Parts: sequence; C-alpha cells; structure tokens
Amino acid sequence: MESEPRVLDHYPPVGRWTPPAPPIAVRVPRPRLPVWVNLLFFLMTVATTLVTGAFLTLGDYSWKTFWDLALTPTLWLIGLPYSASLILILGAHEMGHYVMCRAYGIDATLPFFIPGPPLIGTFGAVIRIRAPFTDRRALFDIGVAGPLAGFAVALPILVYGVSRSTILHHLPRQLDFEFPSCLLLDLALRHLIRDLRPGEVINLHPTVVAAWVGLLATFLNLLPIGQLDGGHMLYALSSRAHRPVSLAVIVGLIASGFLFAGYHLIVFGVLWAALGPRHPPVLDESRSIGIGRVLVALLALVIFVLCFIPQSPRLV
Repeated sequence: MESEPRVLDHYPPVGRWTPPAPPIAVRVPRPRLPVWVNLLFFLMTVATTLVTGAFLTLGDYSWKTFWDLALTPTLWLIGLPYSASLILILGAHEMGHYVMCRAYGIDATLPFFIPGPPLIGTFGAVIRIRAPFTDRRALFDIGVAGPLAGFAVALPILVYGVSRSTILHHLPRQLDFEFPSCLLLDLALRHLIRDLRPGEVINLHPTVVAAWVGLLATFLNLLPIGQLDGGHMLYALSSRAHRPVSLAVIVGLIASGFLFAGYHLIVFGVLWAALGPRHPPVLDESRSIGIGRVLVALLALVIFVLCFIPQSPRLV
C-alpha cells in the first residue's frame, strides 16, 4: 500500500539567509527660506518699531496722533532711538544663539524679526535650530548665550535712557502708557534720578522703554520651561528635573499673573501649558557641563530676578 505524499511544513535551509532590514526613515530637512525673507521681516519690524517710537516720543496714543503718523511718514524718524535700541537688543539676543550654534557646528537659521502692533512694535525675534543638540554643554551654551548677549546690550541702553528721562510736574495725559518697573529699573531710577516729590512723575525716554522690552524678553526667555532658553539650561543641568520644574513654573506663572495683574504672565503660562514641557534629548547625555557652567547658570538666575516684571503695561 502506497503511503500518501508528505507535505513538508518547512523547507531545509539552503545556504545562509538573512531577513531584509526594515526601511530606515530618513529625515529630509526642509529647504531654507531665502535670505530676502529675513530681510523683509527685518524691514517690517523697523517700520513698526519706528511708529511705536514716534508714539512714545510724542507721548500721545490718540487717534489724532495715529492719523498724523499715517499721513506723514517722515515723522516716523523721531522714533529712531527706540527702534534702533530695541532692534540692537533683540538682534544681540538671537545672534548670541546663532554664533554659538555655528561654534558647535549645529545648523541654524539667521534671525527672523517679527513685527507687532504699536504698543511695543514687535513680537521679538527668533532663530530656528535645524539639527539636534550634540551634548549637554552645547545645549547649555546655546541656551544661555542669547539672554546674556541681550542683557549686555540692554544694560547700557537702560542707563543712557534713564539719564535722559525727565521729571513731569503733572500726571500723564490721557491715553498714555504706564510701563511697570522691575528690580533693575528701580535701581537705575534710584541712582540716576533724584527723589520724586508728590505729584511728580518720570517721563521715560523712549530708549528706556526699548530696554524695558529687552528686559521683559530676557525674563520670559529665562523661564525654566520646555524649550525656552531657561528650559535648555535646566535640561542641560538635570534632564530628570526638567519636566517637573517646567510644570511647576507654568502653574506658578499663571497664578502670579492673576495675583499681580500680569496678563502677559497668564498668556505665556497658558501658551506653554498648551505646548507642553517636553524637551528633545541631546545626542550625548553623558557629558557633564562642568562647574563653570553651573556658575554661569547662577549668573543667569540673578539676571532673571533683576528682569522679573510681574505687571503688564496699562493705559493711564
């Protein structure tokens, strides 16, 4: 009786067989924007900050002043001290990041200036880092370079502006802005301007307002949250502490905004609550940052305290 043919459930190996490797996802970087885009946004920011500086110099935010400036662009030139000062501060901040990126061989774009409404004339400036951070030292140095460079430029501008400010013997006119102080501005006013008498107010020179905006940008960027400059520094110091500290600062920021009527704190806190505290890892987590960078972090903490602005500008 013939047996039924057997069906092999496997085949004998013939030679050596290696399964195919899974496909590798290659990240293709987005093409760079042409330099004329950076130049266009820069010129737009120059225009908006010139208008803002003109408003500050004239000391009047009424509709009449608005139409005068709209119909007479040559009046914008009186806003040049404010515009030049603010662009120097913001430019120094972003170039600090850019230069350090170049030093570590990390791909980054040139700064993009962002125009804004005539309250301050800009939403700041940014660079886009297009490659991962190589190690913790690179992350720390790139993060701290911007605030230190911006602060170094803002400090002499603040001293110059305070020395050029004047005393008014009457209350500010209607539709004028009151800019809340910070510890550094208080120290400058106390040492460079005599004590005020009852009924006197300080008419700030426009360059003081430019320095104030720069100090506000420095304070906000030094917040140890997410991928802000302070967040980069915190992650370089301790990647484990980054997430819990970021969450705690976000909650504290929103609470402080309600406590001090600091609407900018609330907006910034809600924004980062939506974006989340995540920080991408660096390529080499093992390399320590060294004691010198810890001391620089303490210096950045002192600058953060000096620049803390709890309240928002308001019309008086």
